[in-house]
Order: sequence, then C-alpha cells, then structure tokens
Amino acid sequence: MRRWLLTVGALVAISTAPCSAQDAQTDADGPIPVELVETEQGWSLLRGGQPYFIKGAGGDGDIDLLAAAGANSIRTWGSDDIGPLLDAAHERGLTVTVGIWLGHERHGFDYNDKSLVAEQLQRVRDTVLRYRDHPAVLLWGIGNEMEGFEAGDNPRIWAAVNEAASLVKTLDPNHPTMTVTADIGGERVRYVHEVASAIDIHGINSYGGSTSLPQRLADAGATKPYIVTEFGPPGTWETATTEWGAPFELTSTKKAAAYTRSYRLGILENPNQALGGYVFLWSHKVEGTSTWFGMFLPDGARLAAVEAMTALWGGAPAANRAPAISDITVDGDVSVAPGTQLAARVAVTDADEDDVAVRWVLLPETGDYLTGGDLRAQPIPVDGAIVSSDGGSVVVAMPEEPGGYRLFAYADDGQGNAATANVPLRVEGEVRTRMPVYVYEDSFEAMPWAPSGWMGNTEALTLDDRDSSNPYSGEHALRFRYEGTYGWVAVAWQNPANNWGDIDGGYDLTGARALEVWARGAWGGETVKFGVGLLGTDRPYPDSAIVEVDNITLSDSWQRYEVPLDGKDLSSLSVGFVVALTGRRSPVTIYVDRVRFVR
Repeated sequence: MRRWLLTVGALVAISTAPCSAQDAQTDADGPIPVELVETEQGWSLLRGGQPYFIKGAGGDGDIDLLAAAGANSIRTWGSDDIGPLLDAAHERGLTVTVGIWLGHERHGFDYNDKSLVAEQLQRVRDTVLRYRDHPAVLLWGIGNEMEGFEAGDNPRIWAAVNEAASLVKTLDPNHPTMTVTADIGGERVRYVHEVASAIDIHGINSYGGSTSLPQRLADAGATKPYIVTEFGPPGTWETATTEWGAPFELTSTKKAAAYTRSYRLGILENPNQALGGYVFLWSHKVEGTSTWFGMFLPDGARLAAVEAMTALWGGAPAANRAPAISDITVDGDVSVAPGTQLAARVAVTDADEDDVAVRWVLLPETGDYLTGGDLRAQPIPVDGAIVSSDGGSVVVAMPEEPGGYRLFAYADDGQGNAATANVPLRVEGEVRTRMPVYVYEDSFEAMPWAPSGWMGNTEALTLDDRDSSNPYSGEHALRFRYEGTYGWVAVAWQNPANNWGDIDGGYDLTGARALEVWARGAWGGETVKFGVGLLGTDRPYPDSAIVEVDNITLSDSWQRYEVPLDGKDLSSLSVGFVVALTGRRSPVTIYVDRVRFVR
C-alpha cells in the first residue's frame, strides 16, 4: 500500500512531554552524540567525539552495496516508518540524516493557516521523540525545498522552519538541525542565517551549480556550515534544449564525470565550511526522463556513477566496470514527418572486454521537466517502433501520432553493469488527442495526470493505487480510505504534478464527450463528488473548463458514472480528475476504477 501525505489537518496542542511507550523507538545502544564545532580551521562534525565527514547518498537502493562503496550515511526526505532503515543502517555502520517533511505551498499547504502549521509542528515533535535515541541518527533535516522555487522569501515559511528547529533543539540536544533549500538563489542564504537562527547547518540541493557553490556562498556572506544534500548531473533546467524545448540528457558515462566534478569542486574544495554531501540518486526514478538522475536501472544494473562515487568515497573498486557509451548519432533530421524511418547509432566500449548487448527503446516524451522531485509515471514504450537493430545501430519507425519522443540505448555487459544514452526526437504535425484517454488504469504508472493535488483533511486519507481485492477491470483499483470524523478531503489529478495553475501544462481533450468513472463503496451510502478541472481564472494558467457532479451516493457494487463534457472547452485541462469525499462517524472507504475520457 502506498500512503500519500501532502498536507495536514486539525489543530493539535504542542507538548514536549515524552511519547508513550508504544510510540517511542529506542535502541539498546542509545544515542551517539553529534556535535557541530567551529575552530580556527573552520567547521566540522564530531560524532561520538570523533571527526565525521559525510560521504552519503539519498535513495532506497542496495544498502549493502552502498556500505561497500565506502559511504557512511543515508539521507531521507521524510520520516514515515524509518525504524527499519535506522536499524539496517546501524548494523552496517551507516548513519542517517532523518528528514522531517514540511509542507509545500505548491502542494496546497498554507502557512497562513495556524492549524496546519500547528499540526505540522506536532508531527515534528512526534518524529524527534520517536527516533532521537537511535544510534544511527546523525542530523535532523527539517524540510526540503519548502521555501519554493522563486526567491524563497516567504517569512511565514521561515518562521515555521525556525519554530520547528527550536522545538527539535529543545527535545534533542544530541543532534544538530539542518534545513534544505533549492540551491542558494534569492533570499535563501539571508533567511537561513538571519531568520532561522535555530538551524545549525544549511543543506543545499545543487546540481549544475554545485561546482560554484563555495564561491557563491562566500559572495552571499554565508558563515554557517553546509552540506550538499543533493548533487549529480546538471538538471533538466540547466542543459541545452531542442527547438521544441526538450532538454538534452548526458550519457551515463558523462554523468559519472559530472558527479566527480560536483563532489570535488562543491564539497572537497571548501573543507572549512562543507561537512560532506549526499549524492542523488542511489536508486532509479522517472524525473524529466526515465534515466536522468538514477545511478541504477530498474533491474538493479549499476551505471558508471556508482564507480565514480565509490572511488571518491574510498570504497573497494568494482571487480567489473560499467561500459562506456557515446552520444547517439541520428542520420538526418530529428524532427520528421509521421511514419518516417530513422537510422541511428551509438558507440559502446567495455574496459573488461565483456560482450555488451545494446537494447533500443522509443518512449513518448513526458514533456514534464520541472517536477520538483515529485513521483512521475514510467512512460510506456512505443510498440513496434524498433524496425531492426544490430548492436549499436538501429532503424526506428516514428509513430503516426505527432509529438515528442525520445530514443534510448541501454548497454548491458552481462555483469550487472549498464550504460545509457538517449536523444529527443519529434514527429511533426498537429498534436491531437486520441480517445479514450485514461486517467487511471491499474496503477498510477504511465498515466498523464498525477494524483498530487491533496486538499482538506489529507492526514486522515490513505490512497492505494493497486488494490486487488475486487477491481472493476484489470488487476487493480483505486482505494480511498478516509478516517476523518466528518470534514472533507479531495485529490486532484494534475499535469504537471502539483500544478496549481502557476505553470503551463495540461492536455487538449477536445472531442471528449464525458469522463467515465466506475466506482463503488465498501458498504454503500458513501457520498462523493467527481469532477474535471479545478483551476479558475484567478490563476495564470486556468483550466479551460470546470465541471462537477456532486452528491453522488455510491452502492456496494460497481456502477458507471459520468462527468458530462458536451459543449465544454476542453482545450487545456491541467486537472484531469477530482475526487472529493465527505466524512461520517465511521471511516469511509470507496473504490474507483477505469477513469477515462471517452467520445
């Protein structure tokens, strides 16, 4: 089951009393004190009285491989159910920077709402009291990019950050506090230093800009120590693009060199202020593309970035190295007419002289490059696109459907290592939407909208996208369980993820007659609302239509419902689907399946 928590609910009084025995989690070894010290040479961490320089990673990849690579720490973004991770890290001699998630305004969190901020502070308290005595805890990471992506100067956000940090220091004097910002532009350095006085360490997520961090921090007058909490290849926002706006991605071979430069120039060359760093990402993830930030492929194959970080951390060199791969070369134009066949090639070498197999895949382009790290679906390969391939050469038949695509080459050495390269392509012509268009079918993966817009009492909502107890069609259905006593909760499917009308997104659904939804209640009698569109004309990028069907009473068997769309302007729908539930005295559970736009 997946639990998606983005905002929180009712006012809760803040207390510094100890947790109950059921809530507390301790380890027999007890906490290992961590100190932040400043000498004439600069800042450093002492853990158990010994100097400690962070050689860490974020991500849920192989923890044994991480330890063998020479790393000594793991970073999390949240603290839900991290007890097993703390135990596993401690067993392997690793520490954990425990992230405490703070709400984002782009997710709908309102820092002007005192009840939301109070509930958030309560969750901070609960987290610290639960885990403060675990010996694997290194630092508290209070918030991640909660300041947003503009100037980062909302004083209410920073007041909440400082209040949380002050509470943490009161509850746990053994571990320093840190907050994490999206690089250091705007007013971030000033607020971390002047307003968030209870923050000991500035955590900085920086990619292409990491190599210049020491100089930029000095120019900004920064005096606090810092940790580069995310670093890796240049981001999708930092590279050149095609004429239609698709960013060019580095090959996995070039990315390994980028990781090395970031670590050396952004961290090692500023030893008086840098306390270490956390590489991103010790796993795989769809963000921008299927391969942009991950250091592994979904099957666990290691990319060259793993070797690069192993060398920097001082781990044992791998017995077998990853292949090296060149950029993909395409014969002729990369923007072509529908159905055109293109020839492309890539050069692959292997230092161990392994037999390397090259697999080619054509994927539709997501067009969603600035996700802020939010969960995105894995695109589905274009069926029949690969006409022929011979190692590093391929002939690909471009689809009839106009739009953006990306050709991937995956090189596998048969020894658990891989290399990747890709090139953006385009089919020319008017982009039209084919029906039906699915909002949900079996899981959140490969769907055009993301269920990222949570509203109301979301702390009381659990959403499972793979309930297999009794789906209407396929293998899974959506299961909503709302445990709030009355009140309401809603989830909006957005494109891009977390789009509240501040970015140009969405799809043209012109020609759709209705949104079709199959739904049932666990017992019958549950009241719901279904809708299409949410963003009004007060937003820079509103939905072209907003249609709701309210006061729907479900039965305990599957029924078909429609949101009628005849005569509506469907040229731009950033919000493809909205579900709203109202509570009652007992928990409300509903099931939804096969949500799609139909003609």
